[in-house]
Amino acid sequence: MRVVVDTSIWSLALRRSGALAEEDRSFIDELSGLIDDVRVAMIGPIRQELLSGIPSQAQFAALKEKLQAFEDLPLGRDDYERAAGFYNICRRRGVQGSQTDLLICAVGAGMGMPIFTSDKDFVLYAQHLPIALHRAAGAADA
Repeated sequence: MRVVVDTSIWSLALRRSGALAEEDRSFIDELSGLIDDVRVAMIGPIRQELLSGIPSQAQFAALKEKLQAFEDLPLGRDDYERAAGFYNICRRRGVQGSQTDLLICAVGAGMGMPIFTSDKDFVLYAQHLPIALHRAAGAADA
């Protein structure tokens, strides 16, 4: 089964500085396994988040080239409408979420794919939305 990999996981894997916490290492190891098994699902908004704010054109070009290995899932009207509905559900229940996070939830729910993230907001979303979260071996449960 393919897995939607959130920006937070990619960001951990792309960092170059400092020692990693054990949990962060487990996230990166899990991502490596998903890549090796060709199970990573990418969507355009995650690609955009990853490429936004990169300080140099050379770094931007290098990351853009690396990410080209991952084809974007096609998104359609149903995905955006589901995301808006999810936003409304969460808001009514007092849970704030970004448009991108709720689009990720909509894609995961609509395509039957779990979401791999280190962002604790998704644990809140999962209490109210029909999404599944992918867990890394050794990662702490929130």
